[in-house]
Amino acid sequence: MPLILGSTSAYRHELLSRLRLPFDCMRPKVDETPRAGESPLALATRLALAKAEDVAARQPGAWVIGSDQVAELHGAPLGKPGGREAAIAQLAAMSGRSVVFHTALALARSGQPALQTVDRTVVVFRDLHGDEIARYVDAEQPFDCAGSFKCEGLGISLFEAIRSDDPTALVGLPLIATARLLRSAGYALP
Repeated sequence: MPLILGSTSAYRHELLSRLRLPFDCMRPKVDETPRAGESPLALATRLALAKAEDVAARQPGAWVIGSDQVAELHGAPLGKPGGREAAIAQLAAMSGRSVVFHTALALARSGQPALQTVDRTVVVFRDLHGDEIARYVDAEQPFDCAGSFKCEGLGISLFEAIRSDDPTALVGLPLIATARLLRSAGYALP
């Protein structure tokens, strides 16, 4: 069965490669604008499903993985910063606080009901000082990462603790859940 990752994220590609299944990547055509009043959890869930279904509609017969991650601070979503000043501001706002990362996952195939799940990871940030935030941002330039850090790199030094059932979820694709959904769809995994 053909498998497609509905994403062009290098992080998700690397993670899915760990399962040693052949797959292709395809960019989903999805508007990622949050809807009025939409919670971070609802946004992540809606976008993961929309990404999977969009690619599945264009690739009949293939199973498509869609994933989306939304960080939540005090009930509000934190997006990708896109630049240095926004990344510094995000990290300053998260200093000394707990931030919830909702990583939604959908596995879709045209003409079949999608399989879905969401991982909830809580990251507790240390008290961060302005100079160390700036040094971190300049070193890793995490402008394409929700929450302005790369936990698989130097970003781990910003944390007090991580609470999650799946350590890969924070990087962008919860592999425990991905493997479970793929087995449900008939893929042979260990």
